[in-house]
Amino acid sequence: MEQAWFWVVAGVMAAYSVLDGYDFGAGALHLFVARDDAERRQVLAAIGPHWDGNEVWLLAGGGALFMAFPRVMAAGFSGFYLAMAMVLWALILRGTAIEFRSHLADPLWRGFWDATFAGASLLMPVLLGAALGNVIRGVPLDASGTFNIPLFTHWGVAEPVGILDWYTLLTGVLALAALAGHGALFLAWKTSGPVAARCRAAAGPLWAAVAVLATLATWATARVNPAMYARLPRAPLAWAGLVLFLGGLALVAAGLARGRALLAFLGSGAFIAGLLGATAGCLWPVMLRSSLDPAYSLDAFNASAGAHGLRAGLAWWLAGLPLVLAYFAMLFRLHRGRVA
Repeated sequence: MEQAWFWVVAGVMAAYSVLDGYDFGAGALHLFVARDDAERRQVLAAIGPHWDGNEVWLLAGGGALFMAFPRVMAAGFSGFYLAMAMVLWALILRGTAIEFRSHLADPLWRGFWDATFAGASLLMPVLLGAALGNVIRGVPLDASGTFNIPLFTHWGVAEPVGILDWYTLLTGVLALAALAGHGALFLAWKTSGPVAARCRAAAGPLWAAVAVLATLATWATARVNPAMYARLPRAPLAWAGLVLFLGGLALVAAGLARGRALLAFLGSGAFIAGLLGATAGCLWPVMLRSSLDPAYSLDAFNASAGAHGLRAGLAWWLAGLPLVLAYFAMLFRLHRGRVA
């Protein structure tokens, strides 16, 4: 049961990264691919029916973590308090910018909210990627099951560590490049005219950068947490994620070469999901690794809720999941086609 919930949490966070990821990418790029007010409204119209629904996956992930692994949630949210505040502000500013932008036709007003939307959309992937980097590298979790970590210390991966160091910045930049490329492919699929053309032109260099950064991050992970790769031969789900990761990258290349934006967009989603799935498979069963002593780490067994709660929660989860999938299928069907 603990393993089932581990993969529920991992799957929800992967779904959030794929679905809200193209919103972040579109926001990060919209000042560059949209040159005037009409084109920027086109970008907002492309993500408009989706962005707020996509953010619900983050709430679902937090709820699943709270229900199934309360000790992980308690330790993580208190230890990463500053980072969580930054994430909340970025989400608030993105939503506010989208809603407030068109309240006035004044160019200064719209320019301010456009810049706010772009800045918050750039910050969110870096924060999410750095969060994944912290999970891989480890945090100073002590025997009490708590930790307190500053924003940065000496920028190294040895104690005392901070939220940001050379490794977590690398994972943050990789996340930014991947989600920007994901957003560019979404806009190339959903828009038309000059915006779509600029997105297609930007997607190639962005995904070339992703391939380079992913290679560097793989090498760096082997230095920071070599035990991850030691688990790989005994982790079949990690191998499945690796196949999805590499297959997604191949689909992106094929879609870009053939001018098929939807194929490339589906490939970029598979790449992100596969990368996170392979990472989760190699981390299993550890959920919050201690950089002080491996015995202090929180895993799916020592941090889980009771067996009855896990069974009851999984039954409700399986009942609700088809409704969520039906909603998203209906949403994409109702808003199919390109935005003029």
